[in-house]
Amino acid sequence: MTAPMLKLALAAALAGAILDAPPARAASHHAAAIGYSRDAEKVLADARAATGGNGWFMLRGWHETGHVAGVAYERWLDPLRFGMRVESHDPAGLRVEGFNGQGDWIIATPGAAPVTGDEAATATARGEAFLGVYGFFYASRFDAHGQALGVRQAGGRSFDVIDVKPFGGDARELWFDRSSHLLGRIVDRTGPKPVTIELADYRKLGPVRVAFRETITVDHNPPQVRQIDSLVFTPSDRALFSLPRTEP
Repeated sequence: MTAPMLKLALAAALAGAILDAPPARAASHHAAAIGYSRDAEKVLADARAATGGNGWFMLRGWHETGHVAGVAYERWLDPLRFGMRVESHDPAGLRVEGFNGQGDWIIATPGAAPVTGDEAATATARGEAFLGVYGFFYASRFDAHGQALGVRQAGGRSFDVIDVKPFGGDARELWFDRSSHLLGRIVDRTGPKPVTIELADYRKLGPVRVAFRETITVDHNPPQVRQIDSLVFTPSDRALFSLPRTEP
């Protein structure tokens, strides 16, 4: 499993379910700079209600296993603050990637020296950690901002589209089905070719509903599928997300 494929694949006590609204006197462009615009808030509030409402605020951890293009992976995420670890098992052996909120690191093969990510790699990891836990449902976490882009059509369906960017991360378009309010598509337009992720197979798990299947398409190339096999909302040791210390 390559790092780009993993990056393509891949979002506290009970709090109020309503996103913090910006002051009424603030201009829409100013609201987008410090949080979510009112139109974006409405879309996100409907989506959160459709997938668990206050249940999202009960999550303390995220541990999943699955396959991407036939390659097994295991992923840990932190829904309270930035944190991610991905272990993939491909023919070359075990590959480990982590992000602790500050830096991205990779151990490509067992025994190899770790590689720390540059600014672009860190931004990508930050965005993956944010989207992996549906971080856009938490107004007071992740320092994200976003604004509504309007209604778009695709595949015979109508979507409310918002542009979301976590602090220090890459921007993504989030497409929410206007009928079900479920997140149906994620579009990345930051690279040389557009990347589209189609979300499906939503399942009720604990207090929330989560998409278990993602179909990833880069430009017009054949799609790759990421399928979650198991998912539990178990808190993780924060040490998992940092580069392992080496013995002197």
